[in-house]
Amino acid sequence: MKGIFSVLVENKDGVLSQIAGLFSRRGFNIDSLAVGETDKHDVSSMTIVSTADQRTIDQIEKHLNKKLDVIKVRRLDETKSVSLEMMLVKVSYNAQNRSSLIELCSVMGAKVMHVSAKSFMIEIHNTPDVVGEFLELLRNFGILEVQRTGTISMAKG
Repeated sequence: MKGIFSVLVENKDGVLSQIAGLFSRRGFNIDSLAVGETDKHDVSSMTIVSTADQRTIDQIEKHLNKKLDVIKVRRLDETKSVSLEMMLVKVSYNAQNRSSLIELCSVMGAKVMHVSAKSFMIEIHNTPDVVGEFLELLRNFGILEVQRTGTISMAKG
């Protein structure tokens, strides 16, 4: 089971370390972690994704709520929220596969951000599943480098 947690925290030194330490001490896994300031300078938003059984997901929520610097914890339902991820990937190309790579980018909604003599730098932002599928399709071309953000998620409505 996937647990998606939207956590509002006080924007101060050491909060990220405390949250990561909570997961580490209890042996919980973090699949994805994204942190950024909200519209209020003193509040940050964390999106934490963890895969575990129902009991462990419930424990994670309880432990997050006990942290002093945590303002609010919301568990998001995958079907009732929007989740996005961004990826930059550098892929090699040659004269034979260049047009196929450009076509793949077009079909998947990706953009070529930079072109060099032997590689494209491509950007895609979509659901984590689509980003992962796109990465798998690019393996045939020769991936040189990958940078992925963590998942960000927000409840619908």
